[in-house]
Amino acid sequence: MSTDLEAALRILREGCGDRVRTRVPLAPLTTFRVGGAAALYLEPEREEDLATVRRAVGETAIPFTIIGKGSNVLVSDEGFPGLVLRLGKGYRWAARDQDEVRAGAAMPLPALAGVALRHGLSGLEFGVAIPATLGGAVTMNAGAHDGQIGDIVRRIEIYRVGDGQAVSLPAEAAAFSYRRSALPEDAIVTAATLALRPGPPDAIRASMERARAWRRRTQPLAEPNCGSVFKNPPGGHAAAMIETAELKGTLVGGAAVSTKHANFIVAGPEATATDVLALIRLIQERVRRSAGVELEPEVRLVGRFDGDAA
Repeated sequence: MSTDLEAALRILREGCGDRVRTRVPLAPLTTFRVGGAAALYLEPEREEDLATVRRAVGETAIPFTIIGKGSNVLVSDEGFPGLVLRLGKGYRWAARDQDEVRAGAAMPLPALAGVALRHGLSGLEFGVAIPATLGGAVTMNAGAHDGQIGDIVRRIEIYRVGDGQAVSLPAEAAAFSYRRSALPEDAIVTAATLALRPGPPDAIRASMERARAWRRRTQPLAEPNCGSVFKNPPGGHAAAMIETAELKGTLVGGAAVSTKHANFIVAGPEATATDVLALIRLIQERVRRSAGVELEPEVRLVGRFDGDAA
């Protein structure tokens, strides 16, 4: 372990005890089920933990990253050379106030959609089909079924690792766009408030079941994948372009373009992160050639690939 990592570990242990772990495999924490280990790993439970993280990162300059449900990340086979954070149970809660629901960032979006249903609140039905935490969904403006989280967010609570400030921001500060927010790079989303509307529970439940059924029918849920690999280009659909390029079923090592949905890559038992990234690049090249479109990955790379930090 490098000197910086050892120093960071000492600081983290001072504030968080043996909850800080070393060489933690990340593959089981992602939906791709591939990738290496985190040099350091912590599940913060409270703001005091985040303050300890700020001190460790500030005094040692080790890299850090945060993962939620791990559904939109590809971890390098080498793992991550710094600190990986995954918000713990202290950030998994939800509270209703009239037509608003405020929740911790570790709250899974499908579970939060269930909370909204129990209170007869509509607007989050699309979330039942997105395997993400609220924090991850806000950070990337996750969406499905013509809905996106940025449309219903009212306020966002963040902790800035750079200066240790915990602030509450209006949704406008995130400047949400398609699968993107403009939150600061050092910001950890800790909670968010969603503006919903009253609706008949039967209609909300039916809408959620349609979303679930669509997902079961169209996506390779039984195989490890990260969700949609590419963003839809303006005026088009990534899946259609990949299918037109005759890439369905294409294999690179243990990774394959799904035969069920062309914008999904599935990882077989022997797949590596290197296989997945090589397949992503192959798809980009083929679609560039056949459609003249540069597909932009939606999946976030974590760790070093091809010798470079990603």
